[in-house]
Amino acid sequence: MDLAFLHPLYEHPGPWASAYADAPRPTEDTSHERHLAAVAVARELSAQGADEETCVAVREALEDMRHSSEPHGRAVFARAGEVVLDPPLTRSPEGSLVRWAPLPHTAPLLELASEDPLCVVAYVDRKGADFELRGALGRKGAGSVTGRQWPVHRTGGADWSERHFRLRVENTWEHNAAEIADALAVCQEETGADLLILVGDDREKRSVHERLPKRLYGRVVEAEHGAGSRLLDEDVERARSEHVRQRAERELERFLAARAPGDDGRPGAVEGVPALVEAAREHRIDELLIRPDGPDAHRVVWVGEDPDQLAVRRTDLKILGEQNSWSARADDALLRSVVATGAPALSVTAAGEEAPVGGLGALLRWA
Repeated sequence: MDLAFLHPLYEHPGPWASAYADAPRPTEDTSHERHLAAVAVARELSAQGADEETCVAVREALEDMRHSSEPHGRAVFARAGEVVLDPPLTRSPEGSLVRWAPLPHTAPLLELASEDPLCVVAYVDRKGADFELRGALGRKGAGSVTGRQWPVHRTGGADWSERHFRLRVENTWEHNAAEIADALAVCQEETGADLLILVGDDREKRSVHERLPKRLYGRVVEAEHGAGSRLLDEDVERARSEHVRQRAERELERFLAARAPGDDGRPGAVEGVPALVEAAREHRIDELLIRPDGPDAHRVVWVGEDPDQLAVRRTDLKILGEQNSWSARADDALLRSVVATGAPALSVTAAGEEAPVGGLGALLRWA
């Protein structure tokens, strides 16, 4: 997940109010229910020590959600009586999540606001393909390609002329598959699509898939439906979920392989809070991997005013020359650090493995 959008949260000192709220369900009492939910969040923030101005800002932001058309809700981050950032969510939070802390509680965003893969669906047949762009805001046409129209069907004869005709059919299929693959690659580049979904007969999907540039192989999913099918939203959501799972598995495989020492005797990946804190201070984290349910995610570390001022023990910060320090969750402190250095972060929950140990790990920029 590209974390650049979080920069505004680290341009100001804390403490911070963080609140994750589900979208209101459309009923006759929506406004009243949203008001009660917003008041409850503000009351919880006040109980945790938040100032009244910030509680009011968060409450008003949540009440305004009754006018929103976003289906999954928003996260609200506020300080000093002002909402600084309120990104939309791509998944609804389970219950209320409210926190008043020295750092904004951004870790849930890795699962609740992860990139919603933009998809190009390619409806492929022997004569060409239609492209459809599918995203969070709906669907729209994304162009088409028409290949050779004849011959495209085999015959059943066994003499020389029939074999020659079948060869011409094969040549037509191969030509059209190459044209579709070229057009699909251009479409992906122009739209910036994260995922390409191929719909059609198995042979036609495979022929197009094989002719796509290798750089796109990791973005391609072949739908189960055959020719003439039109993908439902549920089909696209399944493909997106599969794409997210596969990406998490690939990154986890990279991480597991990099834990072994390299030629210089040092690993290219680390796990555990002490090793991650050291890597963050030295700006060595290339990608942060998090399992939000891991025990290390909410382990307490100590942070200073700057993103690279973090330590396992408070006394360590004083040794480093930092006079002011606050306790913070390890996941939130590490996320602040990688935002500052431009590194991405990824939830690996979808991969289904109990790694990294403790729930926090990182691939390193240099060992």
